[in-house]
Amino acid sequence: MNTLNTLLENNKNWAERIERETPGFFEELSTQQTPEYLWIGCADSRVPANQIVNLPPGEVFVHRNIANVVVHTDLNCLSVIQYAVEVLKVKHIIVCGHYGCGGVKASLGDPKNGLVDHWLRHIRDVYRFHAIELDAINDSENRENRLCELNVIEQVANVSNFTTVLNAWQAGQELSVHGWIYGLEDGRLKDLNVDLFAPKK
Repeated sequence: MNTLNTLLENNKNWAERIERETPGFFEELSTQQTPEYLWIGCADSRVPANQIVNLPPGEVFVHRNIANVVVHTDLNCLSVIQYAVEVLKVKHIIVCGHYGCGGVKASLGDPKNGLVDHWLRHIRDVYRFHAIELDAINDSENRENRLCELNVIEQVANVSNFTTVLNAWQAGQELSVHGWIYGLEDGRLKDLNVDLFAPKK
């Protein structure tokens, strides 16, 4: 219980500091939500969206799950995308993975992890799509890191084929999809250069 009390005390100190630095911040924030970014990232506790791009509350709409997977059967993720695009009118959807992803690593092993194996099946499919390239990488860490990148690229493609995104593009809404990856060892983001925009008419 002491640990939870510490968290509550941390929150109190944080809120007081923010209010001192920017008087009226929370009152203004409570009346609006107009982020330009939807962040789809991994649930890993070491990859906090706002902090690694140094943006305050209210600037990033966030969805996180194991290994930043976007599949068309995940109603939670699809609902987040729909709300972000249709209601919040975000301008950028960023799919961000990270090197050293436990979900990606687990997908390479025997499927004996329980329920999560069903989720990891999506990453195993990414491996299957790129098996020739991945099997040619002898170093296991480099192979895992490349699969982390390919997983992001695959999820960017999935986002761009979601009906909500296609409809937004058809309507001329300003919206782009991006794929990034984060390095746990250096705290740096890498752009995978798979940016997708509305198809030209």
